[in-house]
Amino acid sequence: MTHAPSHAALIAAAPQAPTGVAPSSPQVPPLAELLGADLQVPLVTGGTTRYANLDLAASAPALRPVGARVAELLPLYSSVHRGAGYASAVCTAAYEAARGEIAAFVGARADDPDRGDIVQIVRNTTDALNLLATAVSGPVVHLDVEHHANLLPWQRLGGRVVSARATLAQTLDAIEAAIVESQAALLAVTGASNVTGELLPVAQLAGLAHAHGARIVVDGAQLVPHRRIDIAALGVDYLAFSGHKLYAPFGAGVLVGRRDWLEAAPAYLAGGGAVRQVSVEGTDWAPVPARHEAGTPNVVGAVALAAACQTLAALPDGALTAHEAALSEQLRQGLGAIAGVRLLALWPGEVERIGVVSFTVDGYPAELTAQYLSAEHGIGVRDGRFCAHPLLARLTDGATAVRASLGVGSSSEDVDRLVAAITALVEDGPCWRYADAAGDYLPLEDPRSLPEWITEPARVPSPCAV
Repeated sequence: MTHAPSHAALIAAAPQAPTGVAPSSPQVPPLAELLGADLQVPLVTGGTTRYANLDLAASAPALRPVGARVAELLPLYSSVHRGAGYASAVCTAAYEAARGEIAAFVGARADDPDRGDIVQIVRNTTDALNLLATAVSGPVVHLDVEHHANLLPWQRLGGRVVSARATLAQTLDAIEAAIVESQAALLAVTGASNVTGELLPVAQLAGLAHAHGARIVVDGAQLVPHRRIDIAALGVDYLAFSGHKLYAPFGAGVLVGRRDWLEAAPAYLAGGGAVRQVSVEGTDWAPVPARHEAGTPNVVGAVALAAACQTLAALPDGALTAHEAALSEQLRQGLGAIAGVRLLALWPGEVERIGVVSFTVDGYPAELTAQYLSAEHGIGVRDGRFCAHPLLARLTDGATAVRASLGVGSSSEDVDRLVAAITALVEDGPCWRYADAAGDYLPLEDPRSLPEWITEPARVPSPCAV
């Protein structure tokens, strides 16, 4: 077994700071290379700088091996499952092999022909959870702190919502009470908050659900890119996650989980590929996974997602956790030391966190802070309510916040730049003038230009920010 590098080993492997420049903390290099890692972006003050992408919780660039795999596949792209040509055979094999790679990456169970796990290729986490919602035949319990992807499908079904309590222990007690009282069939929880980065005790929640006859689905959109997951070991029945957050931004996601509910569910979409036989009188639907994958599937997306799983699985044991723990500590300590900056948390000090940090800055709207970071420092972050309106209502009385998020391509240099930029904002204010245009705080007389191939640029406010 390959042992994880220590924090000291990570620091030793990092490039040294230039002579005369003292780093603010031990320097941690990127763990893996992302496409666009050397991207230069323009600044309103003139010149360019390397883009510091700290918006990975929203969407992450492709890992370099993922881009290479897609480049290999594109010349061979063809139809799947029904084509006789060589390219079609290659794509069919690649598409089906992707299921196996994804299943192995998350520890899927294959030993039970009736209840064993299958991999459904879908568009994203939202799509996966909406698919599962069509297969549930009993009450659903969920928390009020969920991303909308893991809240709205259950809300539409009349699910039992549990408000997070002041402590994690109290919250677990409330979840258990709701499962018992509602005789729930399913508990739906996030693995890691997309707002606070806090990890929920998935194995404990799975045991709690199973003790009362319920199953558990985990929204793994934020969890899977940050931690290796074994759903069999954790006792998770269903796991949903997205390729665009796992360094495979080609439009595919997955629902991995128990076969029986999905086999009994009506076809998610009615169309070709989901059937065995069709007549004018009726349809004989195909078994899963084909039943829920009507139409031409996203072969490129599935292959890209499998390549991302392969790349991350090849990292040394524990390297992902060690890399992120060092950077997360640096980020939280750096921001927490700035006067007027407040870090958001549900249960401070009670649970482990991934590298997702949301914060507010006294005197500066989140939208202005985010525009300032981009325009004057070349730093990409997120602002808004992060498709988690009930949680922001709890943490900020509904006000928006700024979110910085780390990943395998992040480094101490990125963190240092963010901390320095927020410090400068608090101490000196922005250098440029910004107009409050519908709450977006766009730079006035912005000299930056978009790439020439974008012919009709338009700025569309995020629906999650309103």
